[in-house]
Amino acid sequence: MLKSVRRGWLGCSAAALVLSGSLGCVTTESPELQKPDPAVVAEKQAEARYNMGIDHLNNGRTALAVREFLASLELEEADAWTHFALAEAYRRQGRTDDSVYHLTRSMELKGDFHSARLNLSGVYIQRGEFEKAAAECQILLDDPTFAAPWRALTNLGWAQFRMGDRETARDNLRMASQYNERYWPALLNLGILEAEAGRKLEALTLFQQVLDLGPGPLAEAEAHYRSAEIFIAIGQQDKAVPHLVAATEAKPSGKWGEKSEEYLKLLR
Repeated sequence: MLKSVRRGWLGCSAAALVLSGSLGCVTTESPELQKPDPAVVAEKQAEARYNMGIDHLNNGRTALAVREFLASLELEEADAWTHFALAEAYRRQGRTDDSVYHLTRSMELKGDFHSARLNLSGVYIQRGEFEKAAAECQILLDDPTFAAPWRALTNLGWAQFRMGDRETARDNLRMASQYNERYWPALLNLGILEAEAGRKLEALTLFQQVLDLGPGPLAEAEAHYRSAEIFIAIGQQDKAVPHLVAATEAKPSGKWGEKSEEYLKLLR
């Protein structure tokens, strides 16, 4: 998740500025005649542009978000959170080379930036570079200060699954759900694995668990669609139809709603 108010991780940067201002300097000039510190002005402007970018990103205005983040970096290049946010905006645009660059830069600036490394593993998965994704996940899992191992285990399990190591992938996805039983991405990925392995009943149970958690329309549409696929495969079309209808009614449902609508046309 992107940080809505930045520099919390910088520790003393903003606080130190306030403190030094409160202590003051010896001067004979009145406050009205003192010139603002250009560095402070630039930092405030950079923060304002960053916050506007976050608002754009959270509301789906990705191109506008990119513009604001770039403007923020022109004012303050060495800000890890802005590189992190820009990387996410680029990822959503499919510009994965740029996303990898800015995630790497954010980790250079903030050595323990776990969220950036986790996102980097996700970008590598998106690119089909599963070995690189697994390596980044393992770094996180080897770090005792990483507070959300179930996230790294989920990405690691998916990467291993796509590399053909189904058994290890299953173990890691199960471990992820044991760490956090409400972490639906682990359950969804495990359901996909079980479905492709021919363990259809296990997959249906996992997809239903995802739906019970209410993860949002996109994930729910996928779980409904994949459940419908299984019911059709085992000859229970009557049970598939409600799932397909639910997927088409989920807004926004993306490709899963569209695929469900196509399936419904074939069944009716």
